[in-house]
Amino acid sequence: MTSLGYAGEAAKKTWNQFRGPGGSGVMEESEPPVMIQSGDLAWKTALPPGLSSPVIAGDRIFLTAFDEGRLLTIALDRRNGQELWRRLAPEKPLQKVHKANTPASPSALLDKEKVYVYFGSYGLLAYQHDGTEVWKKPLQTSKSLYGASTSPIAYKDLLILVTDDDANLENSRVSRSRVLAFSRANGKLVWETARPFLRSGWSTPAIWRHNDADELVVLGHGRVVGYNPLTGQEKWFAKGFSRETIAIPIQGRDKIYISSAQLGGVSDAEIDPKPFWDSMLTFDKNKDGKVGRDEITENFTWPLRPELPLGHPGWGLPLPSDPARRRERQQGIFGWADKNRDNLWTEQELSAHITNRPGRPILMAITPGGRGELGKEHIAWELNRSVPEIPSPLFYRDRIYMVRNGGTLAAVDPETGKLSYRGRLGGTGQYSASPVAANGHLYLLSDQGTLSVVKAGSKFEMAHRFQLPESASVSPALDHDTLYIRGTGHLWAYRRR
Repeated sequence: MTSLGYAGEAAKKTWNQFRGPGGSGVMEESEPPVMIQSGDLAWKTALPPGLSSPVIAGDRIFLTAFDEGRLLTIALDRRNGQELWRRLAPEKPLQKVHKANTPASPSALLDKEKVYVYFGSYGLLAYQHDGTEVWKKPLQTSKSLYGASTSPIAYKDLLILVTDDDANLENSRVSRSRVLAFSRANGKLVWETARPFLRSGWSTPAIWRHNDADELVVLGHGRVVGYNPLTGQEKWFAKGFSRETIAIPIQGRDKIYISSAQLGGVSDAEIDPKPFWDSMLTFDKNKDGKVGRDEITENFTWPLRPELPLGHPGWGLPLPSDPARRRERQQGIFGWADKNRDNLWTEQELSAHITNRPGRPILMAITPGGRGELGKEHIAWELNRSVPEIPSPLFYRDRIYMVRNGGTLAAVDPETGKLSYRGRLGGTGQYSASPVAANGHLYLLSDQGTLSVVKAGSKFEMAHRFQLPESASVSPALDHDTLYIRGTGHLWAYRRR
C-alpha cells in the first residue's frame, strides 16, 4: 500500500487529502474547464461554515463543517452534489480560533475503505465511506494562536498528525508539541515524537520520496524537521523560518521546497513601507499627512497587511475586544513609532519600524542525505522574494509557482531559485487558497472569489478570469473533469462540457 492509501497509478488520480495526491496540488490527468463560464456549473450545494478542502473517493466528496456549535463530517454525491450523510462529532467545547479561522479547517484523509477527520476541538474520527463509524480517538486540544488547521496524512498503514502546542512555553520540561502516528485500521497509537522546540503551527506535513529513503517532513515554528515516517526518529532540521508557518512542503527535481513569509505576512525581504503608510492615512482625518494620537479610532492598530481592507481581521495587529483594554493597547501601539513624543506619526517614523522586522520571508530548497542541522551542503538555495503567507507553493511542469496577497503570481526555477517572472492576476486583497494545477494550467483563487487561470510556462500568460458568485478562501479540489470550489456558503462544481 502506498502512502496515499491507494495502490499504484490510482493514487495519482485520487484527490484523497489536502491538496490532492501527496499534497502536491497537481492532477495532471484532470481536464477541468479552462475558460470557465457560469454555464459550466454542474451543481452547487449549500454547506455549513468550514474551511476544510473537499476530498474525493469514487463518486463521493467529503468535507467537515460546524453548525450550531457542533462539528460535522459531510458526504456529498460527486455527480450531482446531493448530500448523502452527515455525522456529528462527540460534543466538546470548541477550540478558540481566530476570526479568520473556523473550528472545522483541517481537511479529511481518504483511503479505499475509510474517511479520517481531525478536529482540533476533539481529535480523530474514522468512518466507512457510507458513514458508519469505525473508531474514534479523543486527543488533547492544543493551545494555538489561531486554532487548528493542519490536516492528517497517510504513510503505508499509518495516519500521521502534527499537534504542535503553545503550552510548550508554559512548561519547557514537558513538550506538548508532538508528531503522532496511528494505525489506520483501529486508531491505536503506533509512535509519537516530542517536538520540544516547536510552538503552535498550521502546516500539513508531507512525505518526501527520494532515492535514499522516504522521509516525513514537518514545517513548524522557526524550523523544518525531517523524520523517519515508520518510527518518528528525527533525522535532520533546518532553521530560518517564521514563527507562523502554514504552507505544506512540496517536492520535485529530487529536492523538497519549504516556504514561510516573514511574520505579519511580508513576502519580500526588502519591505516597501509606502503601502503601510498609505493604509494608515485612512486615520488622517484632518488631512495634514500625519496621524495624530487624537485620530485613533475603533479600527486603529499596527498595520500588518495593507492590501486588505480596514477592519479585516488580518489587516493589523489583533486587539482586545474589551473597549477599555482595546484603547489601552491602541495607545501603547501609538507609542512604538512616536519616538519624538509629539503625539504625531509621520511617514518616516512608521517606515523605520515597518522595515525593521525580525526574520525574513524564505523559500528554501533542500537536497537529500542530511543529518542534524543542515548546512550549505544540503541547502541548495534560498529565495527571499514573493513568498506567500498562507498559500502553499506549487511544483508543476518543472517550475515552482507562488501566489501572494494582492494577486501577484511568481514563477521560480527549481534548480537555481531565480525568479522567472512576476505577474498580476487581476484579483485583489488576500489569497488564502493554495493554487492547484491540471492540463497545463494553474487555478488561483482569491478570498474575494476571483478565479484566475494561468497557462503553465516560463512566461506569464493569463488564460481566463472568472468571478465566483461568493467569496472563497479554501484550496480547490480536482477530479478527472471538474473543479470544486468551497465558498463561504456553498460547494461549487465547475465541470468540463
